[in-house]
Amino acid sequence: MNPPSDHNHPVRIEFDLLKSIRGLEHGVFTRHGGVSEPPYATLNTAWNNGDSPEAVSENLERIKKAMGIDHLVSGLQVHGDTIHVVNDEVLSRARIHPPVRITPPGDALVTALSGIGIMTKIADCQAILLADPVRRVVANVHSGWRGSVVNIAGKTVEIMEERFGSRPGDIVAAISPSLGPCCAEFRNYLDELPPHFRRYQVKPLHFDFWRITRMQLMKAGLRPEHIEAAERCTVCGVRDFFSYRAEKVTGRMAAVIAWRRGGEDAI
Repeated sequence: MNPPSDHNHPVRIEFDLLKSIRGLEHGVFTRHGGVSEPPYATLNTAWNNGDSPEAVSENLERIKKAMGIDHLVSGLQVHGDTIHVVNDEVLSRARIHPPVRITPPGDALVTALSGIGIMTKIADCQAILLADPVRRVVANVHSGWRGSVVNIAGKTVEIMEERFGSRPGDIVAAISPSLGPCCAEFRNYLDELPPHFRRYQVKPLHFDFWRITRMQLMKAGLRPEHIEAAERCTVCGVRDFFSYRAEKVTGRMAAVIAWRRGGEDAI
């Protein structure tokens, strides 16, 4: 899962479990391969952090081209548990901010459409990529500690079940580089985190949110062998990843998952 060293083009991390699914495109893009200037260097994908809008649009165009998709779809992330199913109606109503179509606020997107790259933006939070190769459904979940508290990962699996008939045992998951247990310090954890998270406390003030997400996905019915985590800390790896905790003023990385158009018969 180590990214290549070519920083002239968007650099992405891929996961073996997702790469094994025919017709699927995915990637967690690093901070390399864009045009933004410091402190957003270089592949920043957020418009609302002070970066040049033109640079952000160019970065997103590069990601769209690298993925080979028709549309990028994203939404304003609010650290909640709202989940949007992206269908033709939602796509037609989405606000267009080239090159992205923007849904209403929410923290997870689910779709069965081809050629549609559903995207989350991260800088310490987890992007949780989900794929059901049987029902041909994908989801992209943005989960910081607040998302973990409300179990947005498990709730997204439930939406895949309810709306598309997915069986959790068929679903494959990948957890992006994110805040690691080495750096996930919560001084106010007694007020912020539920008591059952304390079994994942690795030091007096530190928690392992990678294990928390694994637990939530398995409770939702995913098989342990169908969950792959990058297990790379964005704070420790700030040379390759944007990290709000490490830098404060910084960019946002994109995580994207999509069914390739014409891949229906490749599953």
